[in-house]
Formats: sequence, C-alpha cells, structure tokens
Amino acid sequence: MPRKAAQLSEADKHAAEGGAVAVDRALFVLSAFREGDGTLGLAELAQRSGLYKSTLLRLLASLEHARLIQRHTDGRYGLGPEIARLNAVYAASFSLEQVVLPALRELVRTTRESAAFHIQQGEHRLCLYRVDSPQPVRDHIRAGDLLPLNRGAGGRVLRAFAGARGEIYQRIRDEGVIALVGDRSPDIAGVSSPVFGPGGELKGALTLTCPTPRFSESFREQVLDAARRLTQALGGIFPEVVEAAGPSSSAATAPQDD
Repeated sequence: MPRKAAQLSEADKHAAEGGAVAVDRALFVLSAFREGDGTLGLAELAQRSGLYKSTLLRLLASLEHARLIQRHTDGRYGLGPEIARLNAVYAASFSLEQVVLPALRELVRTTRESAAFHIQQGEHRLCLYRVDSPQPVRDHIRAGDLLPLNRGAGGRVLRAFAGARGEIYQRIRDEGVIALVGDRSPDIAGVSSPVFGPGGELKGALTLTCPTPRFSESFREQVLDAARRLTQALGGIFPEVVEAAGPSSSAATAPQDD
C-alpha cells in the first residue's frame, strides 16, 4: 500500500481543483526548472517538488516518454525537445493584444476609470493599447499617441525599470507601483505598475488614469494586482515588493527633471 504523505507536497499544494493529481504533479515537476538551470538531479527535483523519489521517478518516466524531459548520461534531468516545439508553436500564435486588452477591460470594469498599456519608444512612451472609462469626463488619450517619458505615472515606471536614478525611481522599483496626481497634467491622476515577461523582460507599464477629483488610493493596489496577473499571463514573474512607506499620490513626489 503506498505511503501517505504526512503533509502536502509543494506539487499537491498547487494542484488544480477538480483536476487529475498525477497531471498536476507532472506539470509541477516541469515548473521546478528555473531560469539558469541546465540539468537537475533527482534529489534536487525531489526537494523542489516535495515528492517522494519513488513517485518522482514514475512521473519523470512519463515526462521522458512524452519528450518533455530528457535524462542525460550522467543521470541528471533536463527539459526535453518537446518543450522547444511547443514554445515555437506558442510564439507563432501569441498575440500581446489578446492578453493585454482583457486585463485592461477588467481593470476598467472594477475601477470605472481608463486603463492603458505603455511601452517605451525612443525618448517617448507609446500608448499601445487603451480602454476608455465609461464615464463622460476622462482624459482623451488614444492608442497610438506618444506621451512624455519623463512625465506621468506610466512614463515614470518605464524609466524606473530602464535604470533611471533618483528617489522616485528607486521607490517605484521597491514598491512596484506609483500613484501621481498632476505629474503629466494638473487635471489628471495616474497609477502605474510594470509588467514583465519571461526572463524578467520589461514588457510595458499598466496604467490607470482618471480626473484628479476621482483619484482614490485604492487604485494603487488594484493596479498592482492587475500588473501581477498580467505578468503571470505573459509568463513572467513579478518581483517582490516592499510595502509603501507613505502616501505617494502627491505631485511633490515627482521631481521636475529633464
């Protein structure tokens, strides 16, 4: 009779509700491989997954059969060629728009303010995607518009993760979000957070804007949560952040640089 684990393994903690346990465990074994890993030994895979080695060996046999894992001559395990094939299929079919726009729509639905996705383009930032607030009074930026890179929450985020120096940029890197009132325009407040892809690549800035009187500090957490979910959807890992030390909605927190 198989042994019953005294406590849940890491693999079982991440199991899908109503899913197949063996499939969940096998997929978790694949996720144990991290950036920079070449091959992993059985002991290290067991440590990362929390699975018994006997269970792990059975899962590895199935993954090896599917060419998702390959066993090397030294007995260590690496990702198999099927991973590369699936990645090529995914890359060929991937559309950033199909991932980002639903995230923007959901943020607009929960806040009733306008949401945009900005990327750096030279010395400016480009509003790549935009979903307008349903309220008649709003800012009227459109997808395709170029905006300052050194003004506004979205621009500040892009500069921060491009290595800009200064207190505000370090604060953005630490907290993962910035809320500014009147930084780009006296009548507009903005909240922005970075979005990452695989390998920690900065994909853009997720930004919420609203007329200054409608600004709420609660937007910070909503934008940060949305950026975390979008990062996950893009295959990235959102960095650990520190709790905000104090209010960050004042325009005085943004230096008048450049």
